[in-house]
Amino acid sequence: MENLSKNIVAISTPIGNGGISIIRMSGNTVLSIAERVFFANTKVCDFEPRKLYLGTFKYKDIEDKCMCVYFKAPFSYTGEDLIEFQCHGGMMLTQKIFESLCDVGCVPAGKGEFSKLAFLNGKISLDEAEGVIDIINAESESELKAGYTLMQGDLKTKVETMQDKLTELLAKIEVTLDYPEEDLEEETYKSILDSLNKTKQEIVDLLKTADFGRAIKDGTKILIYGRTNAGKSSLLNSLLSYNRAIVTDIQGTTRDTIEETFLYKGFKFILIDTAGIRKADNLVEEIGINRSKDMLKSADIVLFVIDGSKEITSDDLTIANSLRDKNCILCVNKSDLKQIANVDKLGINEVINVSCESGENIDNLKEKLYKFVTNKNINNNATIITNSRHINSLKDALKNINNAIQAIDNMIDLSLISIDIKNAWLSLGDITGNSDNEKIIDDIFSKFCVGK
Repeated sequence: MENLSKNIVAISTPIGNGGISIIRMSGNTVLSIAERVFFANTKVCDFEPRKLYLGTFKYKDIEDKCMCVYFKAPFSYTGEDLIEFQCHGGMMLTQKIFESLCDVGCVPAGKGEFSKLAFLNGKISLDEAEGVIDIINAESESELKAGYTLMQGDLKTKVETMQDKLTELLAKIEVTLDYPEEDLEEETYKSILDSLNKTKQEIVDLLKTADFGRAIKDGTKILIYGRTNAGKSSLLNSLLSYNRAIVTDIQGTTRDTIEETFLYKGFKFILIDTAGIRKADNLVEEIGINRSKDMLKSADIVLFVIDGSKEITSDDLTIANSLRDKNCILCVNKSDLKQIANVDKLGINEVINVSCESGENIDNLKEKLYKFVTNKNINNNATIITNSRHINSLKDALKNINNAIQAIDNMIDLSLISIDIKNAWLSLGDITGNSDNEKIIDDIFSKFCVGK
């Protein structure tokens, strides 16, 4: 574990020129360090916690008029004494203040070291720390909301409640084993089974939100697919509301995949334009077509684009057959022209007529994509699982609970059943950090930036 006696320092704001920069120190003696470099009308040793003081940072040739705030342990982010300097936001000045603080007793903080101290000092749990990462890295409103919910401890509360129930079961088993003369075994088997089934259902309900959570965190992958000159690149440009892809009447203009992101109603959608499906004229085009087909495997939704002003071709029918097991929307393009395509031949249920020329139904198409993501029968107040580590831990816990349930059905000895219950408890504890798994702790905080 960490050496909690050292004083660490880091620049907590992005490196660059700006209005202010924040340099943060944490440790048992940061107050005495600040006394050596910060001078105000009030002595640093007399600072009132959580109050900003205007003064001068001065060390050797470095001098700046800035603000200083002191957070007294344990009422700080890290749980230690913590001081922040808010100086003018020049790159050189910020770096020199940082170097000055290292010179008078601090050591540079590692990635996520402030948040790791917060965890080690009981200020936050692992999942709450991951919520902080998610807020920092959020690219959409839905990511931001999910990160905030995680940081607020919603998942932690659910996990700790399940762990408490498992602890009660372990205690009940111990009592039954310690007092065999009481003949409690049959009653214990029944009560343990009832409780395990309830905990199992809680885990299953959480895991049901994982697909929705992945859409929130990673975005929804939308593959724009179809034969050449159907208007795939035009559809990409229309959905993005700007010209990203080159559009010409020449077949095979798009030879490689083009990937772009747009936001709609707080959700992130990843559009992937692909090479038109046909018999390739050359090796380069063939590589692009094969890549388009490979992208089908990872797509969440396929927008199958056809030209509604032309007859359905054998290529269209072949493509439609390849999409039978996909979430597919048939986009009948060029609705501004006379429509002659018999779309019923393609056997695709979800159909929308669009015009990339006039913009007809483009917003309606976005709404269809949005409803695909949000129509997951998820309760608005449900805790959403967005983190793959949490998913794996929940699956491990579920596996151990299922093993315990099977063992009870087979009337296996209670001492062996307790092993599966304990393993389930540990798997749940990996989510919050209540399992002493140091490798998981190190992996999580290595994802933070320096200064957080």
